[in-house]
Amino acid sequence: MPIIATQGLTMRFPRVTALDDLSVAVDSGVVGLVGANGAGKSTLIKILLGLMPPTSGQGSVLGLDIRRQGQQIRERVGFMPEYECLPPDVSATEFVVHMARMCGLPPTAARERAADTLRHVGLYEERYRPIGGYSTGMRQRVKLAQALVHDPQLVFLDEPTNGLDPAGRDDMLGLIRRIGTEFGISVLVTSHLLGELERVCDHVVIIDGGKLLRSQAVAAFTEVSGTLVVEVEEGHDKLGGTLTEAGLSVRPDGRFLLIEIVDESTFDLVRDSVAELGLCLIRMEQSRHHIEEVFTAAAVPTGVKP
Repeated sequence: MPIIATQGLTMRFPRVTALDDLSVAVDSGVVGLVGANGAGKSTLIKILLGLMPPTSGQGSVLGLDIRRQGQQIRERVGFMPEYECLPPDVSATEFVVHMARMCGLPPTAARERAADTLRHVGLYEERYRPIGGYSTGMRQRVKLAQALVHDPQLVFLDEPTNGLDPAGRDDMLGLIRRIGTEFGISVLVTSHLLGELERVCDHVVIIDGGKLLRSQAVAAFTEVSGTLVVEVEEGHDKLGGTLTEAGLSVRPDGRFLLIEIVDESTFDLVRDSVAELGLCLIRMEQSRHHIEEVFTAAAVPTGVKP
């Protein structure tokens, strides 16, 4: 049974359609929901949590109906919002304990779970400091901790790397991956940064203007292409001319040569040409597709239902 499923889900506001006949199903694991700002990601999460009724269509989370069983969904799902929501004058421990109590944990269990969860997200040493003195990265970790404290089956993480520097993004992405692998909790994480989702997700759902562009395993998005990327220290133009004369399709791309792979002999021809010209080969590898190619494709791929 999929952890999330929608059928014809539509959400219209007076001047905009946030979701447009969205039908998708995803299984457990770390799932990325990607789209530009305003694509409908946050609206979809609110609907899936039972906080906002859709205009039309149906949906389920963990087998529970989003229209009739919103409270039961929220008991089993953690939510890390994109927006700032933390009180500055309380400590991380106080806040996470409070959220645990709100989820129904008794006092002792709430304190134990809060301490464990803050340790997992890397805030154990700072847990008694007021949140108002925290950095952006620390506040993001508090929001993540409160989403995990009641041991949910699934967590929704809305733009969890917003406002973080590169090191903070790497740390947050590592935490997200651990949640899905070590903690055994399924994750739906939204982002408008495609490269982030390639790194941590098993499956990606891409929406644009409220419509589904594609729902597919990350491995299928990033499979190898039919292009060979070659980089030499010097003699870039000379190598390109030699390979073109040999009948290969060669396209310069900055310091790289992009060569269309005909068959296995293409690799041998490139190697031999580099050796004959006395060049220093830095890199020769088959390139991989990237998720962002979906947005530049001329049409939705065959077999994908919008």
